[in-house]
Amino acid sequence: MGRKRLGILTAGGDCAGLNAVISGVVRTAAIHDLEVIGFAEGYEGLLHPSTARLLSQEETRGIELTGGTILGSTNKGKFQSRRGADGTLALPESLIRAARHSLDHHRVDGLIVLGGDGSLRTALQLSKSGINIIGVPKTIDNDIDATDVTFGFDTAVSRVAEAVTNLRSTAESHRRILILEVMGRHTGWLALHGAIAGGADIALIPEVPLDSERLTQFIKKSEREGHRSLVMVIAEGTRAKSGNQIRQKTSAGDSRLGGVGHHLESLVARCTGRETRCTVLGHLQRGGTPGAFDRILGQQFGVHAVALAADGKYGRMVSYRSGEVTEVALADAVNHRRNITPQSQILGHARALGIFLGN
Repeated sequence: MGRKRLGILTAGGDCAGLNAVISGVVRTAAIHDLEVIGFAEGYEGLLHPSTARLLSQEETRGIELTGGTILGSTNKGKFQSRRGADGTLALPESLIRAARHSLDHHRVDGLIVLGGDGSLRTALQLSKSGINIIGVPKTIDNDIDATDVTFGFDTAVSRVAEAVTNLRSTAESHRRILILEVMGRHTGWLALHGAIAGGADIALIPEVPLDSERLTQFIKKSEREGHRSLVMVIAEGTRAKSGNQIRQKTSAGDSRLGGVGHHLESLVARCTGRETRCTVLGHLQRGGTPGAFDRILGQQFGVHAVALAADGKYGRMVSYRSGEVTEVALADAVNHRRNITPQSQILGHARALGIFLGN
């Protein structure tokens, strides 16, 4: 029958540290005398078993230093979770059968899934169908409630902080208000941490509705106090007091969050008379070489995922709590978003630093 095998795939959007997890899985699997099969392009690779390949230590040596994922990923395709009649997330039985067939074809005993909240919901459906699953949380949004931090977040914060710092010199030189739009559809962890680390004056996040009148008052007060410039960070999902969000049409004809930075640019310029410019950081915050923390955490997550598989502890998600790598039930890890609340310590610290938060 040969050695036992684990499968691994990277689903959803990319982030720094994916290759670090893959490296940790392959290196640890060898110690447990396990082989690792990598499935290409996320869950879609389960529909095309011929694209799967055996991952060797030689192939994965040093990849923890690189961004992206050697397996490829997608946040589109047939495996996107859909809502069933009772409102719960469900996958068509035909897809589950196809996934099981592919795993059986490659003699895979358990599948390690690297993904964010949406991808882990899909993993939960596969787990409920009887497929051995272990989840590994990854997202730059840091919005999975069952872990203190996700890999990829720390590096993304560094990207935002660097952008804020670079914008400051231009803002000072031209006496401008400069706006940086960053990712964050539902939560503002990335925007708020990046604003603090980069020394921004204003941080606008989805959890705190934006009062444009108070924002205008803050800007005018800052000008009276002699400040030549202002730099603000705004998450793409930031809402107005009315609850409205800014959306823009895509080439496919649907709409998605985006454009709030340019909307705010026009509003601020009109209400204050100040020269205002917006920069959208976009995918620059997702890619590139992972920082040291994400390299370490990614490999730790990979080590722990393999240990769980070796012990037959499936239906679990690797987690980071109070400085230690541990695990939680996959069912308890998904559908519980980690939001910034009025009680969140980081919110109080930002206010104490004089950062305006939108209300």
